[in-house]
Amino acid sequence: MFSRLTAIYGSEIAPTTLARLREIVEAARSAIDERPRSACERLDEGSAVLIAYGNQVCEQDVAPLKTLTEFLDETIGGAISHVHVLPFFPYSSDDGFSIIDYEAVDSKLGSWSDIHRLAGHFGLMADLVLNHISAKSLWFRAFLEGKASYRDFFITMPEGTDLSSVVRPRTSPLLTRFQTDDGDKLVWTTFSEDQIDLNYANPEVLLRMIEVLLGYVAHGVKIVRLDAVAFLWKEAGTSCSHLTQTHRIIQLLRAVLDTVAPDVLLVSETNVPHAENITYFGDGENEAQLVYQFPLPPLVLSAFQQRDANPLSQWLGSIDAPTGKGNFFNFLASHDGIGLRPAEGILSQPQVQALVQQTLAHGGRVSYRTNDDGSAVPYELNISYFDALSDPAGGDTLDQQVRRFLTAHAMMLCLAGVPGIYFHSFFGSRSWSAGVELSGENRAINREKLERSDLLRTLADPQALRRLVFDGFCHLLRVRGSNKAFHPRSRQEIITMDSRVFAVRRWDPTESESVCCFHNVTAETVMINIEPKELGFAGASSLVDLLDGTTYATANEECLSIQLAPFQALWLTQEVA
Repeated sequence: MFSRLTAIYGSEIAPTTLARLREIVEAARSAIDERPRSACERLDEGSAVLIAYGNQVCEQDVAPLKTLTEFLDETIGGAISHVHVLPFFPYSSDDGFSIIDYEAVDSKLGSWSDIHRLAGHFGLMADLVLNHISAKSLWFRAFLEGKASYRDFFITMPEGTDLSSVVRPRTSPLLTRFQTDDGDKLVWTTFSEDQIDLNYANPEVLLRMIEVLLGYVAHGVKIVRLDAVAFLWKEAGTSCSHLTQTHRIIQLLRAVLDTVAPDVLLVSETNVPHAENITYFGDGENEAQLVYQFPLPPLVLSAFQQRDANPLSQWLGSIDAPTGKGNFFNFLASHDGIGLRPAEGILSQPQVQALVQQTLAHGGRVSYRTNDDGSAVPYELNISYFDALSDPAGGDTLDQQVRRFLTAHAMMLCLAGVPGIYFHSFFGSRSWSAGVELSGENRAINREKLERSDLLRTLADPQALRRLVFDGFCHLLRVRGSNKAFHPRSRQEIITMDSRVFAVRRWDPTESESVCCFHNVTAETVMINIEPKELGFAGASSLVDLLDGTTYATANEECLSIQLAPFQALWLTQEVA
């Protein structure tokens, strides 16, 4: 920890900062030792994270966090291991990501006891929104009032400072003018005028955020999502993205957790191209244990849109497995939109434009960011992943739409790493266009809050969209969780074949378990030819599809021809006698 502090602040400041940090760590130890614990204490083939808002499921006169826990216990059961509850703190905007008080639970959602209850049922994942805080927070109010201890908590810039090199994730102004007791100040606001960036050049800010982090761990958080972490350190004349100091801060957070709670994992949230994204693994041992696999959402969507899995297959075949203890956090949908930046260099401009056009044609929205030359370029697609794949006004049958959607997720679930599934995907939600009209925010299209009674009533109908998708997800996850080949760190090989088929082999050498997964991304029937010996099934008399139980005889290890139905997922393994 001392070496990290010295690298960030220099040899003069580091000793006193370390002394303060020791006090913080020691004060947190007893509370962390007594934290709520779920049955899930490690990542394995049964690990899967459900992403949800604290008020995702509501009922009258009941704290939403309590309702969420009860609803998940009642429905999903053992299909998921962890729940990522999106920011559950008092906030002023951005659906929770403009936090007023880091250390309180929003009273409209419940209390810390409700968080503890959830953490006793599922592994709890929570956000550390460490880049910015609400303009309505006590910290920023103290800054505006000129209180000495908060004068350097935020970043101010002189009029006319050249910030043209700064990478922008938004089209809103980078600096916002505020009237303070010390006069007008231009304050750094990367995401909005209500989200004030913290000044980590001040070690007091870092120490306060470490206190916040350790407080979350004491309340039972097992996975900490580092929100918007790429922008953490600001320095005029640079991109202010992925700076060395940012990585050193993450390394310090990891060192702190390794000291007091080594079972707690960090996941970096950096919606950027892959080469930049994986730098947050550090050396494989000293930064985040999990890194979002951001190219997956646009690449999987494009595979179905183009009826061609080659770009996805080629990209996955070209990347290295994480070193050390790292794992990819795989997902297709989240509370945000489908990011397009991670597809840069993988999809062509016409392919990206085709995704934009399909999103608009399916009733979605497109959000933009400011390019280096000042132009606006598509940044993310705002639409439910179900509607992104299937036109709500199109001619597909419900069965075709559900098969397409579940096969897209089967492609994600069969990959090395830990899967994350957004609540609205798990329960087959369509786009909520009314939310965009009500809020004026494009991202609201995928953030509808649902009534518990309505959800349960729909799930009781075996022919309803929600029930069909829900049953499909539960089946996929239970199959995945029953085979060691799907352990997050089991080996992975992308199989090259017909461009209409996405194929992956997963195997666990220690358990001698192997599964070959094939996915038809088209509405056509596709014939695939399989060489059992080449796929690790030498000597097998028959193969079985884990998903539907169909068996295939492998006479004399000759080439086996299998017909893939439109949008079919087929997970083959050696049949056990």
